[in-house]
Amino acid sequence: MNPNHHSRRRFLQLTATGLAASPWLGPLAWAQSSLPRKAIGMPAPGRMNLPTSPPSAPSGDSLGVAVIGLGGYGINRVMPALARAHRCHVAAVVSGNPEKAGTVAAAYGLADDAIYSYDNFDAIAGDDRVEAVYVVLPSGLHADWTEKAFAAGKHVLCEKPMALTPAECERMIAAGKAANRELMIGYRCHFEPYNLRAMALMREGAVGKIQHIETHQTYRMGPTSPADNWRVVRSLAGGGPLEDYGIYGLQSALYLSGEMPTTITATTEQPAGDPRFAEIFATVRTHLEFPSGATADLLTSYDTAPGRNVADVTGSDGRLIMEPATGYSGQHMTLARNGNTETLDPGDPGVQFHRQCDHFADVIRDGVTQIAPGEMGLRDVRLIDAIYRSAASGQPVEA
Repeated sequence: MNPNHHSRRRFLQLTATGLAASPWLGPLAWAQSSLPRKAIGMPAPGRMNLPTSPPSAPSGDSLGVAVIGLGGYGINRVMPALARAHRCHVAAVVSGNPEKAGTVAAAYGLADDAIYSYDNFDAIAGDDRVEAVYVVLPSGLHADWTEKAFAAGKHVLCEKPMALTPAECERMIAAGKAANRELMIGYRCHFEPYNLRAMALMREGAVGKIQHIETHQTYRMGPTSPADNWRVVRSLAGGGPLEDYGIYGLQSALYLSGEMPTTITATTEQPAGDPRFAEIFATVRTHLEFPSGATADLLTSYDTAPGRNVADVTGSDGRLIMEPATGYSGQHMTLARNGNTETLDPGDPGVQFHRQCDHFADVIRDGVTQIAPGEMGLRDVRLIDAIYRSAASGQPVEA
């Protein structure tokens, strides 16, 4: 038996009561219901990338950030990025698991009073060491905890997807404006050298007039169920692979085309009898039509092997292929034009994490224009909503 089975089941009793027995109510209707959703402490991830010694003291203008949610991404990606950043540092942690929080805090040299629980989070309002929070909780909890952070007077960097419904996104934006605090969404690819170079190449017309974009974000998820994995819980993960992984393909189609779609056509697959997909979709296929006449086909799936991570742009004069396209590392890019194919190496993909954190600090410290504001997150969640509406109706919808 999974050693975390009982604690995980208790987690789901608190967060998703009755979901497994509920029918699919249509595009995101479930997320707008009054289903309980609550953050609690989970066991430490199997691997924790902790520093062997506490990071050096931050510079004078470094932004103190509290990390809310100490799961694998928070511990192994977000916190090392904050430690590597030039203008940010880890100032506090927020978790419902005191033992895990204590271990992580000690590794980062944090005092005991820089450890907060979900129950006493409101007290962070009086902690001048913390100017901002990074919300790294399951997606269905983003809206509530972003609002809590703004109520405490802190700026917010929130992981993607911004939230599960447009209404939640609008609440988050309104709360940030009311608090006069910044809201940024964790779209790391906007700071990653390969994707930045691809954006520039498309703006320069490197493949001529863009005709078609194809993206794949797929892999086969191992055996699991809502009792063991929040990513297959409807109230926490939305429809599933689209919000978690396919959002990278959706973003790619937008920033490579430089356009917003006019029409969306989509289908979903939800195999019967598979506990992985009792509450979420296994696969989402989306077709986008743009004002220029360009099209895009996006595939995302938790049930496809071998897994792929691709962005492929075909134009009138050439073709750009990234595979892998949006990973943490290992990106590969080729550009074919004028009868020649060249491999491009714009830089280390690993810088995307700390550059994102430093940009957040630059926004707060220097007032620079945000690259990934809350409005971008809202835009994408509205498109996701349209994708599900098309799939549910079996008809194209206007974007």
